[in-house]
Formats: sequence, C-alpha cells, structure tokens
Amino acid sequence: MTDVVARITAEVIRPGDLDDVVLSPANGALVGFQGIVRDHDGGRGVSLLEYQAHPDAEQFLLECCRAVSDSTGLPVAAIHRVGSLAVGDLALLAVVAAPHRAEAFAACAALVERIKADVPIWKRQHFADGISEWVGL
Repeated sequence: MTDVVARITAEVIRPGDLDDVVLSPANGALVGFQGIVRDHDGGRGVSLLEYQAHPDAEQFLLECCRAVSDSTGLPVAAIHRVGSLAVGDLALLAVVAAPHRAEAFAACAALVERIKADVPIWKRQHFADGISEWVGL
C-alpha cells in the first residue's frame, strides 16, 4: 500500500499544500482537483458556504484515499475544509501523482467522486438574498 494523507481542517487550504506528499522522482504527472466556493448555484447568488463534518469524517476521508491508492498503486492525498468559507475559498484539495498523466487524471477523478459520495460532510449555502439551505440532506 502506498502512503496516503487525509485531513479535515478549519484552516485555509492552498493549492500545492499536498504536492510534496505525493510527488517523487518516479512520477511525471501530478493531477489535482480544487473545489472552490463559487458565487452562484441554481441561478441564485451565493454569499458563503458553511461546511460541517461528522466527528469521524476524517476516517472516512482516509478510507477513500486508501481505497483509491490500493486500487491504483498511486500516492493520493486530500484535505477538506470545514467552517464558513467565502466565495473563492478552497473547500477541497485532492491530488494524485503517477508516472503518466492518463492514470493520474483517472485516479484523481475516482478519488473526488468517492469523497463526494462517502465522506459525511454537509454543506449549507447562504444566498445573497439572506436565505440559507442545506445541500444534499
């Protein structure tokens, strides 16, 4: 099994925060996904997002990373932010390194889909008109 890193944090996430975790001289491709808070959803203006995580969410995130790493043999890492995030903030960072780009792209896509499906993190959208709603509940 390849080493993996998975964290849930209230701290700011920056692009590149996980690059050193997955890069090695054997890998010529680094693929990352950055989930960024956008200013709209469904035709409505969004002012901020609020993420809340189950107490065991980090373990679920780790299991997602391990599953993708085990199935691909590639190093993977992910960080998901919780708390109040403004438009433009980074909510999810997922990275994969591989010898070649095709396998890195495929593994990163699989990782993000698995995280979205399996990690118990809930999102509350606050709209510009003052109304808020939970997404996916």
